[in-house]
Amino acid sequence: MDIKKIRELVDLMEEKDLLSLEYGQDDNYISLTRNTAVQTIAVPQAAPMAVAPAPVAAPAPKAPAGKVETSPMVGVFYSAPSPNDPPFVKVGQKVEAGDTLGIIEAMKIMNPLEATQSGIIEEILVSNAEVVEFGQPVIRYKA
Repeated sequence: MDIKKIRELVDLMEEKDLLSLEYGQDDNYISLTRNTAVQTIAVPQAAPMAVAPAPVAAPAPKAPAGKVETSPMVGVFYSAPSPNDPPFVKVGQKVEAGDTLGIIEAMKIMNPLEATQSGIIEEILVSNAEVVEFGQPVIRYKA
């Protein structure tokens, strides 16, 4: 793949405001991901004229506990090997490291999503045939 083609892909990412892009042709393959760091700027505010009592804040909802398996690539998540087969895993099922949790299809290639740890499945965070992004949480284990 030549530098001109890579520049065209980068321009396409900027034009369409894409965060990631994968492209393959023959034996060439490239995956591009944009850095989306956000810069914050502190803005001074004027002092209030009268001090009002602070409202009582409602307790923040607890973030779900437990480790997650994330998608290693952009693609389509499939929970079963075929539409007529049972899913690889179900909520409450115990899995061992290396077990297949699902399949991610990227560029017509079926890539197994394997467990990186042993545990019990607490939640499946994506639906069958849903598009997933790189790093998107897919499965949550019980804490």
